[in-house]
Amino acid sequence: MRNFFYRLSAKFNRFMAGRYGSDQLNMALLITAIVFDILNLFIGYYVFSFLSTIVIVFAVFRMLSRNIPRRYEENQKFLKIWGRIKMLPKFHIYRCKNCNQKIRVPRKGGKRVEIRCPKCGNTFIKRI
Repeated sequence: MRNFFYRLSAKFNRFMAGRYGSDQLNMALLITAIVFDILNLFIGYYVFSFLSTIVIVFAVFRMLSRNIPRRYEENQKFLKIWGRIKMLPKFHIYRCKNCNQKIRVPRKGGKRVEIRCPKCGNTFIKRI
């Protein structure tokens, strides 16, 4: 029995050689498909089941693709957007009134903070 699984693993490795495989975008797509399936379970619209199927087919297509540079580029675009989304709750971005410079300030939960612009030195007080 152990030899069977070893041969099966070797065949799968040969099949996947030269293919893209899984990445962060594929994981996000599969999580999205699971969310659509859960919505379909509770709400009962078949649209969610259809969307889930489309998302899974797209994820499998990306996994089995041999166009590695294109899939890598898609993943990099996703990571760039995801990084911005993850940064939103942790920081607030203000603009200096004098020089219009963007200043990123960590959120403090309603505290008043004096912010100094690194470009022109102007200071102003904001509630973060």
